Amino acid sequence: MPPSAREDFADDSKTRLSSNATAEVARAAGASVIAVRDVAPEIEAAPGKGEALWRSLFVTRGDVLVFIDADLTQWGPHFVTGLLGPSLTDPNTLLVKGFYDRILEDSPSQASHSPQGGRVTELVARPLLAQIWPDLAAVVQPLAGEWAARRSLLETLPIPVGYGIEFAVLIDTYHQFGLDAITQVDLGTRAHQHQSVHDLGVMAAEILAVARRRAHAAEPATATLAQFRRNHAGSWDERLVPITERPPAISIDAYRARTGA
Repeated sequence: MPPSAREDFADDSKTRLSSNATAEVARAAGASVIAVRDVAPEIEAAPGKGEALWRSLFVTRGDVLVFIDADLTQWGPHFVTGLLGPSLTDPNTLLVKGFYDRILEDSPSQASHSPQGGRVTELVARPLLAQIWPDLAAVVQPLAGEWAARRSLLETLPIPVGYGIEFAVLIDTYHQFGLDAITQVDLGTRAHQHQSVHDLGVMAAEILAVARRRAHAAEPATATLAQFRRNHAGSWDERLVPITERPPAISIDAYRARTGA
């Protein structure tokens, strides 16, 4: 069904405090903002982006869900309509992935456009696809936070609680329904806040864990990543790598009760 004028959003403020008042801005614009901690509170929440998106299934109503990253600094409303288009015009389309030129510099005077993905995309995700799932090697932005999927698909898939969600959904859709169920849409240009290399290291470890699981390799030996940070003494930080996956929502009593599934 087409989206209503009033959209629903799941906000992961349970685990990560917003620094730019995302929830307040969305609420002021007329959106219905729902905190992760208030969704199915009987299920203990886990930290991570995938957790918020998984729980959004419990409170949204549409047959097609569109996800847009909240840290974008340049984008347009055509992101939403562009991602919806293939699902509304082709019943065989289950997953729509956005791709775009990235604006590489934060300063407008130095900005340049590039079709390259981010560092984790180009150095981890796309090489993994090329070597293990070559049919998906032409996916330009496998980790793009701008994507759409049918509820009937998402509610049947296991969902990683962290940043591995987009990679997992892409591979699982391909495994179960084939390449013809996946479509890409050119969204033009996009800019967003950049993360530190250490944060990207944790993200890369999450992607590797997702890939290992779906390639039927051994489970990761550890859920932490040691990173060196120089200070007056020198120290190592042990960063948690979220490798937990939520079961398909359709298998959860709370989801079926809330949605009538």
